[in-house]
Amino acid sequence: MEMERLQMTPVRAVTMHAESHLGETEEKTPVKTFGEYLTDSLKKVNALHHEADKWKAALAAGKVEDISQVVVAGQKAEIATQLTLQIRNRAVSAYQEIMRMQV
Repeated sequence: MEMERLQMTPVRAVTMHAESHLGETEEKTPVKTFGEYLTDSLKKVNALHHEADKWKAALAAGKVEDISQVVVAGQKAEIATQLTLQIRNRAVSAYQEIMRMQV
């Protein structure tokens, strides 16, 4: 029994998809940078605060029948803000620790 040598071609990356040696293609999602993640997160926190403000304005105008919606929107914004502050504090702490290292 004779065995043939396996012919494999390397995977070629083409802009947003890759093609394997079997002719299969796989779509790749663009990789986000840390700065993009940070910007997106801050935009989401800001949007939560705007939503909470809209609910508060609707409550003041007497347009809200269920006050729990206002409370939930406010708590979402508060929790998102607290998480953002904790992440900032950890990042500053890590930076300070790195700066204290002796080279």
